[in-house]
Amino acid sequence: MKLAQRSVVLCAACGLLVAVPRCRVATADAHAAAARGRAHLLERAYLPPDFDQEVFDAVWTTWEEPLRSLAERASLAERRRLAMERYGLLPRPDDPSRPLQYVVDGQGRWTMNCLACHQGQVRGMAIPGVPNSTYALETLTEEVRAVKVRQRKPLAHLDVGSMMLPLGSTVGTTNAVIFGVALMRHRDADLAIVRRPPRFDLPHHDMDAPAWWHYARRRSLYADGFAPKGHRMLMQFLLVEQNGPEKFRDWEAEFRDIEAWIAALEPPAWPHAVDAGLAARGAEVYRATCVECHGTPGRGGHYPERLVPIGEVGTDRARLDSLTAAERGALNDSWFGRFGADAASLPDRVEPVGYVAPPLDGVWASAPYFHNGAVPTLWHVLHPAERPVVWRRTTTGYDDARVGLDVEEFAELPAAKLRPAERRRYFDTRKPGKAAAGHDFAEVLDADEKRAVLEYLKTL
Repeated sequence: MKLAQRSVVLCAACGLLVAVPRCRVATADAHAAAARGRAHLLERAYLPPDFDQEVFDAVWTTWEEPLRSLAERASLAERRRLAMERYGLLPRPDDPSRPLQYVVDGQGRWTMNCLACHQGQVRGMAIPGVPNSTYALETLTEEVRAVKVRQRKPLAHLDVGSMMLPLGSTVGTTNAVIFGVALMRHRDADLAIVRRPPRFDLPHHDMDAPAWWHYARRRSLYADGFAPKGHRMLMQFLLVEQNGPEKFRDWEAEFRDIEAWIAALEPPAWPHAVDAGLAARGAEVYRATCVECHGTPGRGGHYPERLVPIGEVGTDRARLDSLTAAERGALNDSWFGRFGADAASLPDRVEPVGYVAPPLDGVWASAPYFHNGAVPTLWHVLHPAERPVVWRRTTTGYDDARVGLDVEEFAELPAAKLRPAERRRYFDTRKPGKAAAGHDFAEVLDADEKRAVLEYLKTL
């Protein structure tokens, strides 16, 4: 028997598009706060501008052939569409010339917002809170900088910072954890600016953004769960020099609203029919083998938020080793963590020994998998020996059978020399911090049990 998954729609106050999850909020005040939070993200520039419209309209001149010739022959609107696709930007439903991931003001200035990493697409449709697995931040910054030099325009903070700090070596991932370490180095606990030389010994590694609809179920943030969640913690990436401590206090109420919007999000429903009998068998296997770490799905489910030791989970440990206890403490003991008060609820996370197993609600939509985005489909999660060494995703393709990204698999990178922008489209699991090993728990299951679990995961 096949069961069609019921479509749900996010409420008008909190949603970005139709045919996406409904919102979790119940009261009029909560709806109003979530609506304000969404508006803040879309319209409020909390950082200095990254570039202007003239620069963005000229980035095509930096592209490789044959894409550059295609853009040269195209209309302005088509060039903009090609540019958004190249960099993983999604057009706003009300104005396709502007992306969801940037605030574009009346003077044509583009400023990155939180949705750059946390607003992606599945099958070409934007889903609020889904990780942006096509965001090409390093490529965009590199090509914007080249255009600015040609146009003799001043460089912005990312243009300069990316020459010392890598932004991400693979499309869809970023060096986000180290951004925070580098930025916090230049602040005291009250967020006053402290002049210190930059660090050149930071252990860079790429991360896959988490699904935002898990926020309401968790007590902590990040793969190792060292930071207690809260609206202040969401603000740490605003630590550019232009934002003094007074701005964080001025913006705090707005980030309460932004947190309300994030907490209102629910996971999207699988859009196709599900084999109910097979999924029921998969639910039994899940309860026997997965529930201890990942919990049970849904609002009323139990989520243990278990910190799994690295020796047990076996996934890439670069993220775990990248922060010292002092660096974790500097964030928690600052204004962001209410000077240590929030961290008191997480006594085991000062020096975490592994990674927090996430909830699996909406897991079908949040590919790729693991904290570093190394595994393209749930089928590959369940079949560790079959994980590709090198893979490259299609732009909007989705693999219904294996549940995850539609990818090409390779034993090696292509022999031909690749331009940096093209090389970043390949995920090479042999690179530091990008290993696809670990999480071998499914090895105890036989082929039929794995097939059943895969069907059940579609229903979460």
